[in-house]
Amino acid sequence: KRLSREAKGEEERSYMLQLGDRNALTTHFKFQNCAVTTDPCHCPATLRMDSRRTDCLTKPLSRLFENLGSKVGSYPLYFFIVPVLLSAALSGGFIFLEGRQDNSLERQFTPTKGPSKATRAFVKENFPYNYSMFSEDRQYDKGSFASLIAMARNSRNLLDTLVLEDIISLNNKILDITVDNGRLGFNELCARANGECVSNLILEILSYSLTNQTSITYPVHMHKATPLFLGAVLGGVITDDSDSVRNAEAVKLFYYLDDRESTAEASKLWLREFKKLLSDNTDSEHIYLTSFCCALFHTTDGFPLFLIAYGCAVTVSVISCLRLDNVRNKVWVAVFGILSAVLAVLSGFGLLLYIGVPFVITVANAVFLLLGIGLNNMFIMVSDWRHTHVNDPVPKRMAHTYKEAIMPITITAVTDVLNKSNCIMISCQYGPKSPRNVSSTLNICHDELRQASV
Repeated sequence: KRLSREAKGEEERSYMLQLGDRNALTTHFKFQNCAVTTDPCHCPATLRMDSRRTDCLTKPLSRLFENLGSKVGSYPLYFFIVPVLLSAALSGGFIFLEGRQDNSLERQFTPTKGPSKATRAFVKENFPYNYSMFSEDRQYDKGSFASLIAMARNSRNLLDTLVLEDIISLNNKILDITVDNGRLGFNELCARANGECVSNLILEILSYSLTNQTSITYPVHMHKATPLFLGAVLGGVITDDSDSVRNAEAVKLFYYLDDRESTAEASKLWLREFKKLLSDNTDSEHIYLTSFCCALFHTTDGFPLFLIAYGCAVTVSVISCLRLDNVRNKVWVAVFGILSAVLAVLSGFGLLLYIGVPFVITVANAVFLLLGIGLNNMFIMVSDWRHTHVNDPVPKRMAHTYKEAIMPITITAVTDVLNKSNCIMISCQYGPKSPRNVSSTLNICHDELRQASV
């Protein structure tokens, strides 16, 4: 074969010399020399493309994880017990979850140097707030408060004695809420005006009207020589020709708290008790609550949704790995693959809570994203395992699986980090550092989360 190639080369050189194409002859010699030489540096740059190393990252990673896979296959018990114990230890950080929740939506979703904050700082400096004279209109922010809407059953009238008694009874239960071992109640935590707690005057007006058979004018009513606007607290109102209330179906009650730093933690505890009370006190013969809310944003209320998502992930994974052949059936691989992703989530968040990183609602979505990424990696490894030789020993098959799976998993991880970097910009410690491009960043973040969910 070598003699045949040399003879063919001589014929080509003779033909090129006859044509007088010296450039073609020179190129031919270069190709021929590159074909026989062992040093690619002697070849032209355009001819050395196939000789360049392109596995500078792939080769060491593949070798490293090939060795790791072999160790996993050789000593499976250690690689099962140690990660479980480590995850159990790190997940203990969730005991600090209650105290490290950051519920400030303003800090999470608004730029720290936005124009609105500069304006508010100017207002605070030049128009100081008097905490002894509470005024909802002069608050710098939403404040600390709770509210509820109570409606009469069967479209009855709030002015009926039984309906009003149920509303007043509910109001008294709310005012009796105490925290800090009964030391602090609403009277100690309430916002004050003229030395008294800001109360729901609408209840006084309704009680006085029912007791003394007086009329209530709507939407403005004179109470103790002071005009009060009732349009924000009475609903479903029917009036007569003289603007007196004949029928009202709903009433809205507010409970304002002192939002100074000295009472901030106690106010949060009171709001939690408020929510708990109304969640357990929904049955009444004459009234029902259509809605209630408080200025407290819970970051752990979505835990049942996580359980549902976890159940769906288990179902899909098991069905995908199910085979009629029991030898090739990978049902338990799917189950433990999902368990591995859950352990990773618990370990990661637990470690962050250990070192004092606050837990906010924006990062709660990461639980679902990480679960999806973990499932994707699990399917990659199952696919690579199926491409191994059945007769090979387990350490060799595991080594091949890790070797082939490391690059797809690495590329997926790097891509996810780069794609979610825009989301990290608005959720890490935990708000935008500049108002510029915040809206576009939010849009990108929304698109990324939607794609990841799909």
